[in-house]
Amino acid sequence: MLDRNSKIYVAGHNGLVGSAIWNNLKARGYDNLVGRSHRELDLTDQYAVRKFFDEEKPDAVVLAAAFVGGIMANSLYRADFIMMNMKIQCNVISEAYAHGVKKLLFLGSTCIYPKNAPQPMKEDCLLTSPLEYTNEEYAIAKIAGLKMCESYNLQYGTNYIAVMPTNLYGPNDNFHLENSHVMPAMMRKIYLAKLIHDGAWDKIAIDLNKRPVEGVTGNASRGDIITVLQKYGIEDNKVTLWGTGTPLREFLWSEDMADASVHVLLNVDFKDVIGIEKYSSVHYGASTDGAVDRNHSAGRGGAIPSLGEIRNCHINVGTGKELTIRELSELVVKAVGFEGEVAFDATKPDGTMRKLIDVSKLHSLGWTHKVEIEDGVQKLFDWYKESIQ
Repeated sequence: MLDRNSKIYVAGHNGLVGSAIWNNLKARGYDNLVGRSHRELDLTDQYAVRKFFDEEKPDAVVLAAAFVGGIMANSLYRADFIMMNMKIQCNVISEAYAHGVKKLLFLGSTCIYPKNAPQPMKEDCLLTSPLEYTNEEYAIAKIAGLKMCESYNLQYGTNYIAVMPTNLYGPNDNFHLENSHVMPAMMRKIYLAKLIHDGAWDKIAIDLNKRPVEGVTGNASRGDIITVLQKYGIEDNKVTLWGTGTPLREFLWSEDMADASVHVLLNVDFKDVIGIEKYSSVHYGASTDGAVDRNHSAGRGGAIPSLGEIRNCHINVGTGKELTIRELSELVVKAVGFEGEVAFDATKPDGTMRKLIDVSKLHSLGWTHKVEIEDGVQKLFDWYKESIQ
């Protein structure tokens, strides 16, 4: 069990996920936190990671760092996505083991599931059919990460847990129109369409200076601003969104995700996940003096044979609720106070029609979400407005 003096390393503490987990730990009184920016520590550098663990000797690790991007980036940089993420995971997990870390939490993504998985997606549907092609490399890296955690637990008796969050939104979200996710992109488009209609060019300038669009800032001419915004479906009192508006999506407030992750880090052990109380009364990969014994393994060869096959030990993290893209746009319209038109361009792709996860395992482990989507959309818009003051 981790106490409030435990040193916890949060890898990726500046991102949407990592920053929310960092803040949640702080709010719970865990102040002995360690973080390094990418500039300070390149997690793809094996020797740099080893040196960091030698110096800091963390008691626990939250692996929230990843090489990420949208559909276009995933398609163009396939080698980078699999190699960079595999390097990060291999380096952090292997050094955590070598340095006797007590607990490790690995953050993945629900993109690990097959493209045509049965809905809602249970943990057991992993590796049952082909993945979505556009993010296959990222998904394979994340599957490898959760399998590393599972395999270390089975071979060495470690306590590494993997969680797979659904679509996230919240403070520090990405609102850059070229590569943002669906909710922040939709929200910014509707807000800018309202500002154009209101003639609030001073606010448009502030917005574009904070987050330029294709290099166009608030200092550009009105004509140039209108031209570039039109490319993204933003006009005077009108927004055009891609697709039919019928696909269903699940969204989780990032601070809820952080609370679930920290709940798992502090309260859930590997034996709880697999439902076997007597799985490991001791960490059988450690000797009596605390040093790691790499040669000793009660579970070598695939767990303890009498327990049968143990797999899919990761935990889905989400709400178990969904809404259509059109319904989401209606919530955003209400939050922004937009009175114009939201149109859908059915000639553009919809993407996957449904992507809902089953969260019964998470509920059985004692956690359920708190922020409903109706409140979360308003909270995100309030954060966005504050970010451009």
